[in-house]
Amino acid sequence: MSKKNFGDRRDAKRIRNIPVTSILNYQLKKRRCDADVYINQKVDMTNAVKYIEEKKKSGLKITYFHLFCAAIAKTLYNKPHLNRFIMKGKFYEHNDVSLGFVAKVKFEEAAEEFLTVEHFSRNDTIFDVSNKLNSNVEKIRSNKKSDTDKTANIVGKLPIGLMSVVMSILKWCDNHDLLPDKVIGNSIYHSSMIVSNLGTFKCGSIYHNNTNFGTASSIMTMGTIHKEVYVDEKEKVKIHDVCDFGINLDERIGDGFYFIKAIKLFEYLLENPELLEEPLGTKIDYNN
Repeated sequence: MSKKNFGDRRDAKRIRNIPVTSILNYQLKKRRCDADVYINQKVDMTNAVKYIEEKKKSGLKITYFHLFCAAIAKTLYNKPHLNRFIMKGKFYEHNDVSLGFVAKVKFEEAAEEFLTVEHFSRNDTIFDVSNKLNSNVEKIRSNKKSDTDKTANIVGKLPIGLMSVVMSILKWCDNHDLLPDKVIGNSIYHSSMIVSNLGTFKCGSIYHNNTNFGTASSIMTMGTIHKEVYVDEKEKVKIHDVCDFGINLDERIGDGFYFIKAIKLFEYLLENPELLEEPLGTKIDYNN
């Protein structure tokens, strides 16, 4: 972890060299939910499907969600502006890459939901990502609530008036970096990005708005992998595995060109999944 300087938060460093356009953009849109940009990206998953099948044959429990998370993490390390957030007009960049998601104990309507955040280092590979997420799932299935879940349950059961007061206090503490680590340790709103695999429920990707609470500046959902027919330049019919991704970004942390390059890199990684076997922090020379 980098040395903490004056003005840094516990989980992020202060960024001071900010373009004037970004500063003006913040003045126009001070709330994160007012700066939502929604993007849909269809990705060819043919190579990813083959990759997963090969790994399963070798006995490795790598899933599409693991691949999805590894590709996002590698993109965030290669495109660090996506790992930024704004708090009270100040720009910060997370110290590491973390992904937050909501997980159910069972695939049942009445099943309890848990908040969880997983951190990934620059040296992690797809295999480390897979092991961490598999371990996380085991903890969830054991029904062990984190301090974040316990706090959410307590606040959620308060009378409306008192809940409003408590939430105001929590937001004030969050703005001033005073929330205890135990309270936000598994808060999806304090991650680099919130993710969701809706394909598990046979659902397409969706666009989900950002929230003003916390430090997560983006949300990304993965839909169902399905077959689509393509006709190539030689008019040959080909069937590909594809998947739609719904992406929601805070437009104040980067410009459109930067976002597009990041999405193209994410797409490139899923089309070449073997690159995820290299450390997440490895620089990818991709200029398309």
